[in-house]
Amino acid sequence: MTDHVADLVRQGKRLSRDERSQVVAELLESLQEEEQSAIASAWDAEIERRLAAFDHGETPALAGEAVLSRAQRLAHG
Repeated sequence: MTDHVADLVRQGKRLSRDERSQVVAELLESLQEEEQSAIASAWDAEIERRLAAFDHGETPALAGEAVLSRAQRLAHG
C-alpha cells in the first residue's frame, strides 16, 4: 500500500459510519462504471442490429398482446 493510500485509509477511518458507507459505495460504483459502460454499449449495438433487421424485413413484428401473453406463460412456468 502506498503512503498516499494509507493516508486516505487513515482519513477514511475518522469518518462516521454513514460517511464511510457512502465513500465505499462511491468507490465500488466507480469500479463498475467501465463495465457498465461496456454493457450499455453492447446493448446499444444489439438494439441497432435488431432495428436494422426489422427495417429490412428480416424480423417479423409481433402483436404486443401476444408478446405479453408469452412472457406471462414463461414467467409462470
